[in-house]
Amino acid sequence: MMKLTRRTLLTALAAGIAMPARAQAGPTIDVVKTPTCGCCSGWIAHIRSAGFQVRVRDVPDTAPFARRLGVPDDLRSCHTASIGGYAVEGHVPAADIRRLLRDRPQAAGIAVPGMPAGSPGMEVGGRRQPYQTILFTRAGRRTVFARH
Repeated sequence: MMKLTRRTLLTALAAGIAMPARAQAGPTIDVVKTPTCGCCSGWIAHIRSAGFQVRVRDVPDTAPFARRLGVPDDLRSCHTASIGGYAVEGHVPAADIRRLLRDRPQAAGIAVPGMPAGSPGMEVGGRRQPYQTILFTRAGRRTVFARH
């Protein structure tokens, strides 16, 4: 990582190089996952690279956290997150989380059920399967939020 000094900044400006926006930290997302899940780490790396600040907690079972946030059992995946009062379940792309926070729909959260190949953190070579991000309410209502 480049050390940001006055000289570095002036050199970059003179050369027309874009500097990273270090002072503009993105929103913080809290993630619970089991300690042995590798794909969760891939998803967390995706979220961090999109500018989110991430707090991770390893737990023996994510189900109690998902239930408390209103995630239906059939929409579950391998990790559960929360941000801005919403649940984010599974391998949801960062762009969908940004849209959720921007649009602020009346919902409990969004989920990518299961672990679809090609979703963030589930990259397996060039293999991709179509998947959907589902918007859900605590009352059980569901709509397709995004198709991938």
